[in-house]
Amino acid sequence: MNRTLLVLFLIFVAGSVYSQEDEGEIRDAVPTEKIEKPPIDLYKIISADRDTTFLDTTLSIKKDYKFNYLRKDAFELLPFSNVGQTYNSLAYSFDRLNLKPLFAGQAQHFAYLEIEDMRYFNVPTPLTELYYRTAFEQGQQLDATFTINTSEQFNFFIGYKGVRSLGAYQNILTSTGNFRFTTNYHTKDNRYNIRAHVAAQDNTNEQNGGLADDSLPLFINDDPDFDDRGRLDVQFEDGENKLEGLRFYGIHEYELISKKDSTGYNVLAIGNEITYEDKYYQYKQAVPFADFGESYQTANLKDKVKLEDFNTKAFVRFDNSLLGNLRAHIGYTDYNYGYDAVLIFDEGRINNRLKGTILEAGAEYRKVYKGFQLYGKGAINVAGDFDGNYLQGAASYRLDPDNVAEASITVHSVAPNFNFLLFQSDYVNYNWQNNFENVKTQELKFDLNSKKIAAISVSYTGIDDYTYFGVKENDSTPTPQQSGDRVDYLKVKVGKEFRYGKFGLANTIMYQKVTNGTNVFKVPELITRNTLYYQDELFKKALFLQAGVTFKYFTEYEMNDYDPVLGEFFVQTGQQLGGFPLVDVFFNAKVRQTRIYFKYEHLNSLFNTTNNYFTAPGYPYRDASFRFGLVWDFFL
Repeated sequence: MNRTLLVLFLIFVAGSVYSQEDEGEIRDAVPTEKIEKPPIDLYKIISADRDTTFLDTTLSIKKDYKFNYLRKDAFELLPFSNVGQTYNSLAYSFDRLNLKPLFAGQAQHFAYLEIEDMRYFNVPTPLTELYYRTAFEQGQQLDATFTINTSEQFNFFIGYKGVRSLGAYQNILTSTGNFRFTTNYHTKDNRYNIRAHVAAQDNTNEQNGGLADDSLPLFINDDPDFDDRGRLDVQFEDGENKLEGLRFYGIHEYELISKKDSTGYNVLAIGNEITYEDKYYQYKQAVPFADFGESYQTANLKDKVKLEDFNTKAFVRFDNSLLGNLRAHIGYTDYNYGYDAVLIFDEGRINNRLKGTILEAGAEYRKVYKGFQLYGKGAINVAGDFDGNYLQGAASYRLDPDNVAEASITVHSVAPNFNFLLFQSDYVNYNWQNNFENVKTQELKFDLNSKKIAAISVSYTGIDDYTYFGVKENDSTPTPQQSGDRVDYLKVKVGKEFRYGKFGLANTIMYQKVTNGTNVFKVPELITRNTLYYQDELFKKALFLQAGVTFKYFTEYEMNDYDPVLGEFFVQTGQQLGGFPLVDVFFNAKVRQTRIYFKYEHLNSLFNTTNNYFTAPGYPYRDASFRFGLVWDFFL
C-alpha cells in the first residue's frame, strides 16, 4: 500500500512538473503572447444521474466539513478512533432504492463507492487533484486523481484513494484502497453517448473488540499512566475483517429521433446498462475469543462470503417539450451469494448459497409544468426469488431566486441484506438461515432551501417488519431479528449561516423522535454543530484565510454496539452513551487553487477530568490530535 501511494504521488508530481516546464517553454517561445486559462465553469463534473456541476476551488465552511476520509459532510456520523474504520450512525436516511438485498458487512461500506457515487468529467485542459491528510500515529491518507479530454467528445479519469493508519490503540491498523477509472464519449452530433467505469476497492481493518473490562475504568478516570493508549488492554489482538470488490459498469444510448430547435424538442432513444460486480467480506482471527461463544476451530478462524452480481437493463427514453421526459426499462439480474460448504446439524442444515435470477421493470418521468418540477420513478421485481418494489414522487417549486421548496413521497419494499438471510462462521453462535418478510418503508419529506430563512428538511418515516441485529435474552452474541412493531421516525434538520463583516456563524441543528419502535430503533434526540469563524483576504488578495472553532454535541442515548465478526452494528440496551461535546479549532488557507487545512480535533478532551467519550460501547472516541492536510488542483 505504501509503495503504491508513493508511486502514484511521484507520477502526479512528475506530471505537474512536466506540465509547468512545458508551459514555461511555450511562454519563453512566445513571450509577448499571454496564454489565457479556460474559465473554471468549463471543468465539468457529471454525476451518475447526469447532473452537471463544475469544479469548485473556493474555500468555505462547507469545504471544511467535507475535508475528511469520506470527503463528504459527516454531520450524521460518528467516526471510530482510527481513520478508515467504520462510523456509528447518529441519524438515518432511506434514499437508496434497491430491489434486492444488499451485501454483507454493511458497517464496512461507508467508504465503498457505489455506482451512484462515481463521477465523470469533461475538461478543456488536463486536471489533477491531490488530497492529502495526516492519519493517526504511523500512516497517511492520499486521494490522487487525473482527468483529461483527448478531444471535446472523449474524456477519461483515473484516481486512487489510499489510507494506512496504525491508530492509537492496539490492533486497529487500517489499510484501504479505492481505485477508479471512468470514461465518457459522445459523437459530434450528440446522438450517441457512452459512460463506463471500473472500480477496484479494498478495506482492511484490524479488530480488537474494544477496551477490555479492566481497561475501561483506566480510560474513563483518565489515569495519567495510560495517556499512551497503546498500553490499554483490548479484548483481543488478532481479529481482522476485510471488504473487497471489483466492478465493471457501462451505459450507452443512441437517439433514433433527434429533433431539437428553438421551438421545442422531440427525442426517442434506446440504450443499455450493464454491471458486473464481484465482492467478498471476510473475518479472520488467530484464536477464538470466548465472548463470541464456542467455535468449531481452535485456531485460524476464517469466515468468508462472496457475491457475484450481474445486471443488465434495456431502456427506451422519450423526451418531448410538451409531454415531458419518460424513461422505461426492463432489467435482468443474476446473483450468486454464499459460502463454500453446507452446514449439517442434527436439527437441520444451513445452505451454502443463495443464487438465482430476478426480472424487473420500471419507469421514470420528469416534467416542468407552470414553474413546478415534477419527478417520479418506480420499479418492481416481476419474476425471481426476491420480491421488491419502490415508488417515488416529488415536486419542487422555485418561489423566488432565493427560495426553493420540494415535497416527496417514497414507498419501498425490499428484502433485508444478505447478512440477515444467510451467515456461516467458525463461531457456533454465528450460523443461521432465515426467510424474513420484506422491510417496508414509507417516507414523507419536505425541504425548503431559503437563503433568507434557513435550509429546512423535515421527514417522517414509517417502517414495517424492520430487521435489526440484537442480543436475545440469555444469549451473548447478536442474531438477526425482525420487529413485529412498526417503527415511526421523525427527523427535522435546520441549517442557517449568519454573516457580519468578516465573521460568520454556521449552525446545523437536528431534532429526532422515534414514536414507535424505540426498543429496536435508537437515535439521539438532538444533534447540533456550530462553527464560529473569521475569514479575510491578505497580501493583495493572494491569500485567503479562515480560522475558527467548531462545536458539535449530541444527546445521550442507547448507542448501537459494533460486532466485528458480522461487520454490523447491533442494538444494545443498558448503556447510555453520548452527551459529550466535540470542540475543534481550525486554521484554513487558500493560495491560488490550493486549500490548506490545520485542525486541532477534540481539543476539549485535554481539559477533561473524566473521559466519557465513546463511539460505541467499549470503543473510545478520538483523543485530542493535531492534523494537517491540503487539496491541490492544478491545470495544464
